[in-house]
Parts: sequence; structure tokens; C-alpha cells
Amino acid sequence: MKLGFLPPFLRPHITSGEWVASLAGMLEAQGVESVWAVEHVIIAEDYEPLYPYSDDGRIPGGPSPDTVMPDPLEWLSWVAASSSTLRVGTAVVVASQHSAAILAKRAATLDALSGGRLLLGVGLGWQREEYEAIGVPYRDRGRRLDETIEAMRALWASGPASYEGRHIQFERVNMDTKPARAGGIPIHIGGSSEFAARRAGRHGDGFFPFVISPDDLAARIEDIHDAAREAGRDPAEIEISVWPGSWDASRSLDLELVRSYVALGASRLILSSRESGASSDIEEIRAGIDRYQQEIIARL
Repeated sequence: MKLGFLPPFLRPHITSGEWVASLAGMLEAQGVESVWAVEHVIIAEDYEPLYPYSDDGRIPGGPSPDTVMPDPLEWLSWVAASSSTLRVGTAVVVASQHSAAILAKRAATLDALSGGRLLLGVGLGWQREEYEAIGVPYRDRGRRLDETIEAMRALWASGPASYEGRHIQFERVNMDTKPARAGGIPIHIGGSSEFAARRAGRHGDGFFPFVISPDDLAARIEDIHDAAREAGRDPAEIEISVWPGSWDASRSLDLELVRSYVALGASRLILSSRESGASSDIEEIRAGIDRYQQEIIARL
């Protein structure tokens, strides 16, 4: 079982290079497989409460005067440079807000520099105000995301690339920086809805639901398999990652819950900062991860 870690974002220390390097060194020594980063370009002061992973529709702990959320690819480049085996993943890049060509180039650069360690998690986001501030239409963002995935893969392949979509078009262009891996960068689809699962079946190398019950995960896996078969893909090749504790620390230490995820085919568990404490103290975070490894991972 692979174990990933999503650090305590929204805290000022997340942009301390010294702290990030210490965190990466500790996680690598602890046997953690991957480190993940989230993205919001902006958070509106008075956003509509549509955040899907809390009861009140608000982001826990933010925004506030000390909220810090750095760009995930730049932040992960520091993690990669401070480690030799840690995989680095986005959870998620709101790819439908980005230029497909620029995102493809940035991701390929990080993958090349890290020796093929990037896992590119992509999703739609939920904050209409963020789309409006960036200048990208909120409407039809699902179609835009699908095209972004297809266009990036075209640009990562060898030879001149062409793509013709509703939102993205280019003809016989070359992107001079390629990912380290010949097959391109693994793309993981974030989200917990049927739409996200079906997108993973059509386009994804992985599926990463953030807060989901075993029953709902079973339904989403069925959606993935249906969509994959319809697209002529092998459903078994789509990796399932889960966030076992969501925002409730007591759930993260529920062995039977995690066993249920594993029985459904999950191959990666990603702990969030809430599950191992939101402290900036590296030893405190290490102790939380060690407890999880001893009480959960070792008993699966």
C-alpha cells in the first residue's frame, strides 16, 4: 500500500524553503511514497459557500489574514529537489483555468527535472468567483478540462502536435521540453462525483476522490469501469487513491474503513494535515505518520 501526504496548507510556514526541505527529508526517511499539493489561484473574500468537502460549504481554516496557498507545481519542485525518491502530485490543479500548452510545459519541466516523479492531479474546482477573477468562463468547464487533458498529451508526444477542440486549437506545433517518461505524465482525476469518475474512466491514469464513503467509492469505481470499457480502455490500469480521513481525524484511524477501501482496489492512501496534526512541527507530523503506519498500514 502506497502512503501519500498532503501537508498543512493554509499555514504561513508552507512557503519556508527550509521547512519544506525538512519536511521532504523526513517524509522520505519515513517511507512515505508521495507528497501532494493543492491549488487555488485566489480565494474570494465572500465566495459562495459551495466548497464540497465541508458541511457548511466553507474551506476549513481559510481564507484568513495568514492563509498561504503557493502554486503547487513550483512548491512541488522544491520538494522534488529536496528528495530523491518522493513522488510529487497535485491534488488538484484546476486545469480548466489554465492554458493547456503552458500547463503542459510546466508539468513536463517538473517531471523531467525530478526524473519522472510527477503525478498530475487535475479537476474542475468549485469557486465561480475564482474563474471570473482569472477571466475564464465557469460554464462548460468540464468540456474545457477534457480538451486540456487531450491537448497536453498531444504536446507531450513526439513530433509536431495538432489538436482541434471547441476551446483549444493548434496545428503542427512542437513543445521542446518532454516529460521524463515516454508515455507522458500520469493524470489523476480529482473529485467524488459520477462525472469525475466517468472522466477518469475516459481520460485518467488514476482517480482521487477527496471525501467518500466505501459505498460511494464502490459506485464510483463502477462508473469508472463502465466509462473505461466504453472508451476501449482497460479499467484495471486506472489507479485508485483515497483520502481516508477527510476532515475527521477519528475516521483516519478506523482500520475497517481503510480495509474497505483496499478491498475495493485502492492502492494509495493520502493523509491530510488534519490526520497527522496541522502543526508546523516536523517531529509532530512524523509522529502522526508513524502512528498511522503502525496502527493502520501494518495491519492491512
